[in-house]
Amino acid sequence: MSLGYGVGDFFALDIGTDALRMVQLSGNATHGFALQKFAYVPVSRSILQDSSDAGKRRLGETIQNAAEQAGIKTKNIALGLPSNKTFTTIIEVPTQDNKSMEKVIKYHADQYIPMPIDDAKVDFVILGPSPNDPQVTEVLLSSTSIQYAEERMEGVEAFGFNLVAQEPDPIAMSRALTPPGTTDARLIIDYGEDSTDLSMVYGAPRLVRMLPGGLSVLVRTVANSLNVKESQARQFILKFGLAQDKLDGQVFKALDQTLENFASELTKSIRFFQTKYPNVNVGGVVLSGYAGIIPFMAEYIEAKTGFKTIQGNPWQMVNVTQQQQQALSQVAAEFAVAIGLAERSNKR
Repeated sequence: MSLGYGVGDFFALDIGTDALRMVQLSGNATHGFALQKFAYVPVSRSILQDSSDAGKRRLGETIQNAAEQAGIKTKNIALGLPSNKTFTTIIEVPTQDNKSMEKVIKYHADQYIPMPIDDAKVDFVILGPSPNDPQVTEVLLSSTSIQYAEERMEGVEAFGFNLVAQEPDPIAMSRALTPPGTTDARLIIDYGEDSTDLSMVYGAPRLVRMLPGGLSVLVRTVANSLNVKESQARQFILKFGLAQDKLDGQVFKALDQTLENFASELTKSIRFFQTKYPNVNVGGVVLSGYAGIIPFMAEYIEAKTGFKTIQGNPWQMVNVTQQQQQALSQVAAEFAVAIGLAERSNKR
């Protein structure tokens, strides 16, 4: 695992719950990025969840074919790690020189992670002095199991790729979705198929959470309430969203309680952050993934939380040609993790 930096020429790979997303960029954060190569490949869950040798081979072949079709030449990959396979937290250590802090963090890492240290792969980034106390330095600490990390590495390297970095999805998506020039705090949300990643960002992620439930839960709820097939329920949600003047407001009524619980969790995250950082202004909520494309979702979240809510744009720092925009038009909102991985700096 490797937080916050890349290694030379590489492309980003996000293995989602139902698709692969690849991105290769040129440029940098200072002067802007340009989209060089990309791929979006729907993949059945049976392949993505198959841990057998045959399943790993099919997934590897899919990655290999997608990279070839996209015209990606480099073999170096930065790979996203799903939230349910990682643990990310902010810890505090006494402020001292970086080398001394690194020794303290490595020596005491077992106190902060929910697994035996011998079974864990741990990485960290020193964020800097705490906004509350300059005598304390905040550190972003993340871990995953060695077994899982090595299986992922072996899976891609078996097909000739070189895994240069693995990074938790919430860290990557925070990089892509934080509005440029932001000086306040923002709650960044990536609403997925089965779960939702939350990252409270103030210069860097200061709180990372994963909430169970995503679009699939909304689909089942609407299907059961309206007595329709799940495929039709999905169409209703993505087309009409929370509009109360469509379908007699049935979709909104079916989803109201589920989304009110979701909004409550967002509010809890913001309040927790405000308790820890009472002098930091929270500028609002940024939605991505399905939350960024469901009509009227932003308005709903804003009404429930009381914080300005906008639809995030993971491509905000990336120059995309008109032809590329057309090719990405239906899936652009799903690329937050892949773009965030691709925007990693090459400097540690």
